[in-house]
Amino acid sequence: MLFKTKVIVPETHRGLLFKDEQFAQVLPAGVHTFYGWKNQYRVQQFAVTGSAQTFVPDDVVSLADLHADKFAAHIHRWETGEQEVGLLYQDNVLKDIKPPAQRGACWQGQRSIEVRKIDISTDFKLPKALASQLLAAKDAILRAAALNAMAIAIIPEGHSGFLEVDGEQHAILTAGTHVWWKFNHTIEATQLDCRLQNMEVNGQEILTKDRVGLRVNLSAMWQIVDPQQVKTTLADHKDYLYRELQLALRAVVSTQTLDELLADKNLLNQTIQNSVAEKAAAYGIDLKTVGARDIVLPGDMKAILAQVVEAEKKAEANQIRRREETQETRSMHNTAKVMEGNPVLLRLKELEILEKITGRISTLNVYGGLDGVMNDLVKLTDKGKAA
Repeated sequence: MLFKTKVIVPETHRGLLFKDEQFAQVLPAGVHTFYGWKNQYRVQQFAVTGSAQTFVPDDVVSLADLHADKFAAHIHRWETGEQEVGLLYQDNVLKDIKPPAQRGACWQGQRSIEVRKIDISTDFKLPKALASQLLAAKDAILRAAALNAMAIAIIPEGHSGFLEVDGEQHAILTAGTHVWWKFNHTIEATQLDCRLQNMEVNGQEILTKDRVGLRVNLSAMWQIVDPQQVKTTLADHKDYLYRELQLALRAVVSTQTLDELLADKNLLNQTIQNSVAEKAAAYGIDLKTVGARDIVLPGDMKAILAQVVEAEKKAEANQIRRREETQETRSMHNTAKVMEGNPVLLRLKELEILEKITGRISTLNVYGGLDGVMNDLVKLTDKGKAA
């Protein structure tokens, strides 16, 4: 007895008809009726709209390989080579990225499907426009595919970047965003800061030539001028520069006495800079300046040094005072010699002194008239008392 089987395929779906579990044909949208034995026919339906539903499952692709003529009008097949990347467009809108050496198919629906291939055998850097589009993708499927397919390096201003492909340096990168396909390669991007930088060498405990323990803090300004040389020759350029400054500081301090260091700190700075700058230049580093920020003495040495300074200042003060006293005595001696042979000047000097004295009293009594003032003994009284 034959049974009637009725199947309805919606507009948004396609059906695969199986007869006795063998593929028979692809059913388009519509109503389909079959007559046969019970359970002889089976229909498997697939949604063909929407981003996720567009792609044909792998088992259906394998079935299409066996029945290419029956699937030709219903699926769009694509395949990428070993050195090709596929960009899947739906109605000219990028929807997905297909890796190299992959194959698959999309359902043919109301929207047009196209897979555009990119050869990455010689140039695997993304064009700027495509890279910007993928980096700003909002579609979840496309965004996930882009993150899995791309290697991204952002080089800031004032930095120099290096692209390594499969362990070998491939290019020097300028400031900006760089994006590559990472299929078939191991891609790594590194960068060096080429701006002016500061380095601190702090807390260095060193003995001077006269066995005085010091703690010196050193500061240096430096800059990378040959990034390629730095990358090629130094595993850690900052550690190298730090060690060279540290060793130079110890070498210079240990060959000078405390007095020599304190007398001319600029000589210490210049000696260290000259020693390290030549070595650093050979590796692409320009040492701009070196300066000892602090020279810290032990506590007991501070007290001794303070006493020495105090004694020196007292000696300087005494010397200045004696020099002024000598100068004053010499001036008085010269004045006396001038007056010795000139009675008029001597008398003027007496009157000058008299004027100074009278300026300090409130009452002045003169006896004997002006002639007595000029020639005789002058008697001064303050408030009626004889002076």
